[in-house]
Amino acid sequence: MSEKQKTGGEEKRHPIRSFLSFAVLLATVLLVVLFAAYRDGTGFDILRRYLHYGRSEQAGGEVVYHYDASSKNRFALLGDYLVVLSDASLRLFDGQGAEVWSTPVTMAAPALATGGGRAVAYDVGGTALYVLDQTGLLLELTAHEEEPYISATLNQSGVLAVTAQKRGYKGSIKVYDQALEPDPAFEFQSSQRFVLDGYVRGDRLAAVTLGQENGVFISSVGFYDLSKNAKEPEASYSISGGLVAAVGEAEGRIATVSDTVLTFAGTDGEISASYPYQGAYLREYDLGGSGFTALLLNRYRSGSVGRLVTVDKNGEELGSLEVREEVLSISAAGRYLAVLYAGHLTVYNQDLQAYATLQGTEDTRGALMRPDGTVLLLSASSASLFLP
Repeated sequence: MSEKQKTGGEEKRHPIRSFLSFAVLLATVLLVVLFAAYRDGTGFDILRRYLHYGRSEQAGGEVVYHYDASSKNRFALLGDYLVVLSDASLRLFDGQGAEVWSTPVTMAAPALATGGGRAVAYDVGGTALYVLDQTGLLLELTAHEEEPYISATLNQSGVLAVTAQKRGYKGSIKVYDQALEPDPAFEFQSSQRFVLDGYVRGDRLAAVTLGQENGVFISSVGFYDLSKNAKEPEASYSISGGLVAAVGEAEGRIATVSDTVLTFAGTDGEISASYPYQGAYLREYDLGGSGFTALLLNRYRSGSVGRLVTVDKNGEELGSLEVREEVLSISAAGRYLAVLYAGHLTVYNQDLQAYATLQGTEDTRGALMRPDGTVLLLSASSASLFLP
């Protein structure tokens, strides 16, 4: 047989070997997926990551974002797009790490919030506010100097609620519907109680206010019917002795995180569940998990001794973990919780069972969990992916 014939025969058999290798590899991956899905429901995320990235267990993948170093940098994710806000600029990067939009800003206390595929960037105590999605800028607002912004939220449909000071009042909340017209669709103004925050669920605005009764601070959440342009709340509930740090949505209920208790309620004002901290001090929280809220509770006002807990909408603990080392940040998304410790990163499931660990993160300053189980590692001037 000639050398040419031998070569030709090998070339004919090569596609078969390639197909068989691929079939074996695919079968192996499917077995892993089925086992993981049976174990904790994460198997489809494994398959999704493999198909998207083609590998696993890697830090610093192909996608790397570069930005200017600043102690005031704030970060948020829009899918696989990254929003970076500092005191001097607002930038949007696509899934390959390329900058697709940016604008200079001037902010003393930059803040970011996300919801409904949008991000809102604003200056706490300042006058600048921007809303963007993956295409770039959607809305830019400038407040009067005497009516600076306090907070801003976006719900799961991208409806914007902006809390600000108001001349002649103790605060206001303006609601901008999905169209994000420059003129608000609704405005709530309070003359009796200080306004802290607001969030829109369905056709109701949940307005968080703060007052005092018998020398005790009381946070209240009032629900206003947007369709009726209501001036008075149709329902409300109170949190005695607690200062609300955040309001959002969890499994169809309004969730409020205060310094003493996590509370869940309906728009009818009925509290459905709560999780008191039993004297522990709230250090970190994240409402972004699917089916759980993550809380980091310290035993003392300072130090790193405490508990990490995940809580469902019924106020029941899904998981609890004793913490005796410094925690730099926590971030929840999907069924995962990323906890960045000093020197290592651990990804947990909602029951706080360790899912993946990465050592040697001394240069990492923060971490952003993504719903597919990947984690964006944030350093001073760049960010890269960890693929569990």
